[in-house]
Amino acid sequence: MDKKELAEFLRHRREALRPRDVGLVEGPRRRTQGLRREEVAQLAGMSTDYYARLEQQRAPQPSVQITAALARALRLTLDECDHLFALIGHNAPARFHRSEHVSPTLMRVLDRLDDTPALVTTDLSDTLAMNPLAIALLGDQTRHTGLASSGYYRWFMDPAERLVYPEETHESHGRAQAARLRAALTAGSDTPRAARILAELQEHSPEFVRMWELQEVARYGDCNTLLHPELGRIDVDAQLLYTENRAQTLVVLTTRPGTESHSKLELLSVIGHQQLTP
Repeated sequence: MDKKELAEFLRHRREALRPRDVGLVEGPRRRTQGLRREEVAQLAGMSTDYYARLEQQRAPQPSVQITAALARALRLTLDECDHLFALIGHNAPARFHRSEHVSPTLMRVLDRLDDTPALVTTDLSDTLAMNPLAIALLGDQTRHTGLASSGYYRWFMDPAERLVYPEETHESHGRAQAARLRAALTAGSDTPRAARILAELQEHSPEFVRMWELQEVARYGDCNTLLHPELGRIDVDAQLLYTENRAQTLVVLTTRPGTESHSKLELLSVIGHQQLTP
């Protein structure tokens, strides 16, 4: 870990960004050049003190997960991301195989979406980034680790994963998950990991085995109704934007103006994580 070069690189990249570049409001009396340290820390999901110690050459080596979070927060290009990993002393993520480094193009679009839920996922249904409204609607899906970071795995292994979807859609949604895993297994960005997920599900989930034997293949599965614990059913339309290699997808969830679902989403954008009832 090259603490001196790392500190200079982080400071330079932080000062090169403006608040609007990362979806933050730029006040009229702002004196700081670029982003503040606390803003980078917030975007990366770490404490301000820890980030400050990185710039002061006093912090221990960040983990791979923290390194990836810093790359996302600073909106690094792939080359800059590789450089950051090298400075910290980790192997850089593979350019095509599964990576926690979000496509800069998708990240720029995500930063500008503040009035509708949006998230970036991989072809193994790993959620890499979410805007605040998506977290309020779906919960924080980026917190999962290991095989459980895949939505395919969680659907069949974690009952909590199904709480977001009406019970009458569980069958079709499960079939879509199995069909998407099959596509990822044969032509995805990380086929060895897809094979590990498949092996685990075949061993532990009879429901998955039944759906897998249908031999269905799909790139994306539609589910137009979501459940919010406070607001109830919300009907959404999903718009998709892929990277060139289709390894990552920006999912934008919209509602039709004038509908009850649209009103609920507008309310959710105001209350965020607050509960409506005691």
